[in-house]
Amino acid sequence: MASGRFMAYSPSPSTAPHSPHIPGIRSATGAFAEQEKCNMQRLGLVQPSSAHGWLGSEGSSSGLIVKKTIRVDIPIDKFPTFNFVGRLLGPRGNSLKRVEANTDCRILIRGRGSIKDPAKEEMMRGKPGYEHLNEPLHILVEAELPAEIVDTRLMQAREILEDLLKPVEESQDFFKKQQLRELAMINGTLREEGGHMSGSVSPFHNSLSMKRAKTRE
Repeated sequence: MASGRFMAYSPSPSTAPHSPHIPGIRSATGAFAEQEKCNMQRLGLVQPSSAHGWLGSEGSSSGLIVKKTIRVDIPIDKFPTFNFVGRLLGPRGNSLKRVEANTDCRILIRGRGSIKDPAKEEMMRGKPGYEHLNEPLHILVEAELPAEIVDTRLMQAREILEDLLKPVEESQDFFKKQQLRELAMINGTLREEGGHMSGSVSPFHNSLSMKRAKTRE
């Protein structure tokens, strides 16, 4: 697929996502940990250990692999100044990559504004493979999975994305704070402070080991 779009390639289904402890970062405890777990479960980012069982359990699937795609619209018309793309991608594309890893779906950000450089976007508009640039900003979610689970995974991805597309007051946007904290860790500029953050807990806390997603050029 042509470069210049927001794309994040889903990992092989044979590698289940992990969220290892990061040295030097305190583990969440008590009420904070419980709140984090509830938020992750609500967003569908905590799955039973058997979530990927169809990969290795002989006879657990009909063997029919189905490819489906759904579209999730981004409410850019209602919130024209909100940075939806940055919120979805996160530092180095890690936030979007985690959604992919936890749903076994491939996620693409497309439409007007999906290329970082406006001049390049204008240049590519109308060219083969870039017809989507004439459409409003949106997300395509693709899944190629056994027929028994493909719809469930697509709906799970939709729910997570729609939740992330809800603008939040900056003072209460813990997800953004976690993204900024992760970026500081990547850049080596993180300064630990006492106490815990408040607000809605990020579903991606302590999960920085994901492969980098391909982002805008």
